[in-house]
Amino acid sequence: MTSGDIHRKGPLARFRVLDLTRARAGPTAVRQLADWGADVIKVEEAGGADILGGGRHGSDFQNLQRNKRSITIDLKSPEGRDVFYRLVKTADVVVENYRADVKNRLGLDYETLKAINPRIVLGSISGFGQTGPYAVRPGYDQIAQGLSGLMSVTGLPGQGPVRAGIAIADSGSGIYLSFGILAALLEREVSGQGQWVHTSLMQALIALCDFQAARWTMDKQVPPQAGNDHPTGIPTGVFETSDGHINIATSPGPIWDRFCGLMKREDWKTDPRFARPADRSKNRVEMNRQINEIMRTNTSVHWVDAHEKAGVPCGHIYSMDQVFADEQVKHLGMAVPMQHPKLGEIGLVNQPLTMSRTPHELRSTAPEVGEHTDPLLREVGFDDAAIADLRSRKIV
Repeated sequence: MTSGDIHRKGPLARFRVLDLTRARAGPTAVRQLADWGADVIKVEEAGGADILGGGRHGSDFQNLQRNKRSITIDLKSPEGRDVFYRLVKTADVVVENYRADVKNRLGLDYETLKAINPRIVLGSISGFGQTGPYAVRPGYDQIAQGLSGLMSVTGLPGQGPVRAGIAIADSGSGIYLSFGILAALLEREVSGQGQWVHTSLMQALIALCDFQAARWTMDKQVPPQAGNDHPTGIPTGVFETSDGHINIATSPGPIWDRFCGLMKREDWKTDPRFARPADRSKNRVEMNRQINEIMRTNTSVHWVDAHEKAGVPCGHIYSMDQVFADEQVKHLGMAVPMQHPKLGEIGLVNQPLTMSRTPHELRSTAPEVGEHTDPLLREVGFDDAAIADLRSRKIV
């Protein structure tokens, strides 16, 4: 790789990443690499088209596309692909989330890139996998939520399937892909060769279903909707207070005993409906009814403080503004102020990881479309005359 942004530091500073991604899943993967120091070059169309709502200066784009440089290349033209291939020679990673068949049509498939740079790692996200009967279907987060089984276990019992309130398929597949890319880069240190790493929205969500999925693969149980109750551990869920709701999480043993004491209901320990975990799960509606009667006698703040003092896990249920006002969230620095050249000060969501010696860094806001085209072309050997020629022909 070439030197790129001289201000970069962090554990991935020696790697160059070519970012062909759009929407959310691919950019999520690349953001992980960029925040930890990789030299990320966002390859865009001249118009900077992206399907995210809010536009280039919107919060979504700014949060996803930080720490990158931008170059515009017409990848549909042979000359544009030649420019891209020259960048590939200097790169360690290429990331794309086209529909599975598109990369082959554009000449951006692994075999083509490998012939140019045998050390290249190609990271790909599709909707449903690179092969198989669904391979060429376009991937959308909510479609994957339905096909993965997630929507069947989300929501209140009997209300019908419910989507998660976040783009969990996009975010999950992006994080999984970033892990795969790092694994491939580590393996390359041994073999000297790159490889193709790919996942899909569907695969990521099935993996994230985790114990609910394993209830089927091992136990042949079809998990039902459990609403705000934990699927198996009762009482764990959302409970009413006099001014709102809080979460309470109990588990068998000392925590259950302390909870009964806090509620002043020692009789629950011997009541045949509630004495054992299986009894509480079977009779969860009545269990929750009795708890709510007690909880409604005081405020959320009162009950959170009382549960904490008693050693019973609990917590407020925040709206997003309350999240970032919380003292622990502030302490963790989950909102990072950044200075944007056009928008002024903006706040971006921080990385959730901390490393003691080689921290991540939010260095720059999302670039303007093609902002770094000329300097990047010079880095790979184009002189001013050649750049002017490419611009005159709308190749870049």
